Amino acid sequence: MRFRAFAVAAALIVATPVAAQRVVVTADRMIDVVKGTVVEHPAIFITDGRITSIADARTVRWGSDVTHINLDGKTILPGLIDMHVHLDSNPRYGGYTGLQFTDSFWAIQGTANARAMLKAGFTTIRNVGSENYADVGYKQAIEEGLIVGPRIVPAAHSLGATGGHCDSTYLPPSFKSKGVAVGDGAQELRRIVREQRKYGAEVIKICATGGVFSRNTEPGQQQLSEEEMRAIADEAHQWGLKVAAHAHGAAGIKAAIRAGIDTIEHASLVDDEGIKLAVARKQPVWFSMDIYNTDYTQAEGANNGVMEDNLRKDREIAQIQRDNFRKAHAAGVKMVFGTDAGVMPHGTAAGQFRVMVEYGMTPMEAIRAATLNAAEALGRSKDVGAIAVGRYGDIVAVEGDPLKDVGVLTRVTDVIKGGARVAE
Repeated sequence: MRFRAFAVAAALIVATPVAAQRVVVTADRMIDVVKGTVVEHPAIFITDGRITSIADARTVRWGSDVTHINLDGKTILPGLIDMHVHLDSNPRYGGYTGLQFTDSFWAIQGTANARAMLKAGFTTIRNVGSENYADVGYKQAIEEGLIVGPRIVPAAHSLGATGGHCDSTYLPPSFKSKGVAVGDGAQELRRIVREQRKYGAEVIKICATGGVFSRNTEPGQQQLSEEEMRAIADEAHQWGLKVAAHAHGAAGIKAAIRAGIDTIEHASLVDDEGIKLAVARKQPVWFSMDIYNTDYTQAEGANNGVMEDNLRKDREIAQIQRDNFRKAHAAGVKMVFGTDAGVMPHGTAAGQFRVMVEYGMTPMEAIRAATLNAAEALGRSKDVGAIAVGRYGDIVAVEGDPLKDVGVLTRVTDVIKGGARVAE
């Protein structure tokens, strides 16, 4: 009898409809990244986290059951997307200084970085590599309401070659330290793709070339063969995942493009042939070029314990990367916004908009790189990247006009994620 009564009560609970959460957001103006226009006096209606309609706030009415978020005097635009983030990295601890902390420290401090990204206006991020599946954990904790942060597309562990940028290169042989997702040969790397997906990766990150902040690698060195990269791309695509390739050097960039990699991270030393390959490829390939963070690393790196050899590499490629950003954009390469946040403080990521405009983009193009383009590159255009019916109610507000002064994006005043205002 008790079981039957419980079952009846449970059925009644399941059958009871939950009231829809209805919100309307109004502002002075809205940047429509799809049409490339500015909409005056928008009213954005959001139900249960998704946009249901967009109207003129001067003519439309809403009932008392609708929560009104009033952003008078402000400009709204879609929640921003950073395509290259490391939440469990912290620029304050460079070189060997991070060894003073226990392993779990990095995941715990990453929760503050997640909040900083959200408060800076980034409602979606792609976390391209973390230890101990920390980015999968952040995503789960955010979705459960346990911590505050953006929507996360996690990569879990980065794939690379033995001794390469994604391997553990700072410790002597006696430590037997090796990157979790390091592999050699096409078949082994296919297996690692499956393993990362099994434990929560939603994008696959690889290290095609050497890097700046690793030891015993040079940015221009190709470290995975084209055959290995093609195997990774084929395996990932079979499972419905996209692939991001850390690739500074010209040869590695070209091999990654030919192998079918979806986004090229850094692309610092790309040559004319690589740019032509990127423009000509039928399957879209996107460049994610972090042309802002050098301002921080050169100013503060030594104070943070970064070794001179790493700072030397950073100096050598910095201006070349910025000049190649201009060249690639002018040639028509598809571009997304990616900062490598974690190399510099996460909350400062929006500073890159200014540098993107300085090196050839219009303010609208830079904003689209962090909204419309990024959503397309993620394969999530139905969810994020624009203030449009059907997408999440992810909105940021600024004072002033970012189409005249893109620098105002570093001073986001309000963040709305899924129709809910993010608290101070």
